[in-house]
Amino acid sequence: MRNYGYDEAGHTGSLSDIELWQKILRITSAYKYGLAGAVLLSFFITFATLSLPYLIQTGIDSFMMAKELPLPERLSGISNTALLYGTFVLALFFGGFGQIILLEWIGQSVMHSIRQTLFHKIVHLDLPFFSEQPTGRLVTRLTNDIQNMHEMFTSVIVSLFNDSLRLIGILGLLIWMNNKLGLLMCLFLPLSLIITTIFSRFARVKFRAMRNGVAKINTYLNEAISGAATIQIFGKEKLILERFRKINIEYQGHSLGQVKVFGAFMPLTEFLSSFAVALILWYGGGQVIQSKMSLGELVAFLSYMRLFFQPLRELSQKYSIVQAAMASAERIFELLETKQSITERQEHTVDTVISPVRGEIAFDKVNFSYSEESKVLHDINLHIKQGQTVALVGTTGAGKTSLINLLLRFYEPQQGTVTIDGNNVADFKTKELRSVVGVILQDIILLQDTLLANIVMNTGKSREDVEGILQATSMDRFVNKLPKGLDTLIGQGGQELSTGEKQLLSFARVLCRDPKILVLDEATAAIDTESENILEEALEQAFHGRTSLIIAHRLSTIRRADRIIVMAHGKIIEEGTHEELIAKEGRYFELSTMDQEQLYAPA
Repeated sequence: MRNYGYDEAGHTGSLSDIELWQKILRITSAYKYGLAGAVLLSFFITFATLSLPYLIQTGIDSFMMAKELPLPERLSGISNTALLYGTFVLALFFGGFGQIILLEWIGQSVMHSIRQTLFHKIVHLDLPFFSEQPTGRLVTRLTNDIQNMHEMFTSVIVSLFNDSLRLIGILGLLIWMNNKLGLLMCLFLPLSLIITTIFSRFARVKFRAMRNGVAKINTYLNEAISGAATIQIFGKEKLILERFRKINIEYQGHSLGQVKVFGAFMPLTEFLSSFAVALILWYGGGQVIQSKMSLGELVAFLSYMRLFFQPLRELSQKYSIVQAAMASAERIFELLETKQSITERQEHTVDTVISPVRGEIAFDKVNFSYSEESKVLHDINLHIKQGQTVALVGTTGAGKTSLINLLLRFYEPQQGTVTIDGNNVADFKTKELRSVVGVILQDIILLQDTLLANIVMNTGKSREDVEGILQATSMDRFVNKLPKGLDTLIGQGGQELSTGEKQLLSFARVLCRDPKILVLDEATAAIDTESENILEEALEQAFHGRTSLIIAHRLSTIRRADRIIVMAHGKIIEEGTHEELIAKEGRYFELSTMDQEQLYAPA
């Protein structure tokens, strides 16, 4: 089975992936001036930060310890130095504030763009992709993975530049101030880098396990919440809770493992920092006593050493953030680059404007399977004339819905052709194909809007057009019962509709598109008697002049069909009118008998 590159455990992220960095830079290219401004602020912030210890040294050596100077001059010098120090601190505040605002704006803008592009991609992917991808995993792409990238843009990329610049500046200043002590401190750099590298490797494994755990939790929660009714009906609450507890404990273990890694690294870094300070005090203190080094230099050295280890600690943490972001970026770009299994042809031979669709359908030697393991349709040959009403009958798994999926080109047959008016459905533009084939499904999605908006959708029909359709199909009886008629707010937070009312809405929605081919996929399976009566009248009008395909179990709908196709195990085993098939006493007769028994069985 294809996994489209979304195996969570397989992605660790690589900082050396040049191609991935190029993709990231491409999406940030629109904000290059903002990033340039952030880099310039980095130079300013680094300069101001590294100036502070030097000002302390100046205050100590030039004024506090300069006993040869007059007292007023020393006091004035200390005051001026303190004022300059305060100015630099204030400049650091505004520089840091400006950089944070700038980076947040860039990060939020980039993430908004990625999220919008990613959702657009997901919406336009074909059904084979969704049949193989858990919903929770796709939600993780749009939430956790994008958030990981946001953290990299806002708190890492320029911060890494800041920290690297600060490290280089500190090492240069240390060697310039006292080359022997500075070179001695340089010995801590390779040791710190080795510790950071080891930490990063351990952290990478823990971060990968945590991301995998988050994806598992999201997927499980989505399935459990969407199936809440089924869980409660069958009393599976304890089982579901126990499974979630195990997944949650597993994630907790990975999280604690990550905490342990950080718990070991942070004290070790602090130990190195304290050891370096002790070394400076031992060596530098001796230099001060021997008058080979000033007290101000020693204090400045200690300050620079504290600043030296701060970016090392942050670099190690941010390295893990970058690694997580790189893994997220890789998964996001793989999703964006996912190829459609159902592709548009470069040249479409069918123009529905020049040659309007009449509605003749043919399945010619069609073989189809969703996977290599089992074939769903076997050598299907079916011809439906223009304006004919055909019912597809069979038990669950017979292949009825698969025929509709091929007609709408949600999938393509492995062998054979599906044609409309003699034209292969692949020769139609997908949007045009699905506009000439109107489908009424059992599950209806409602928009949080008025009933009128839910019916019109993107067809551009006027209110008068909708009222005319409703009157012609007798569905105005359903609308007139609502508080505000077509202006009634439905969906979440609005008027609740029954299953039957939702089906009527769906039917009106399809008729607004005036399709030449009408498909009812179990549309009357779960509606009340009153709604069914209205729908029956509407169907009487809707079938006229249209080619209609009905997948249904209710005999009242099936009997109206010009032909009934009986399917079993992906094959057509019988066909004819209701009377002809009943007379044969074959499979259709058995299904009809069972339907009658269920209909009149005592409650």
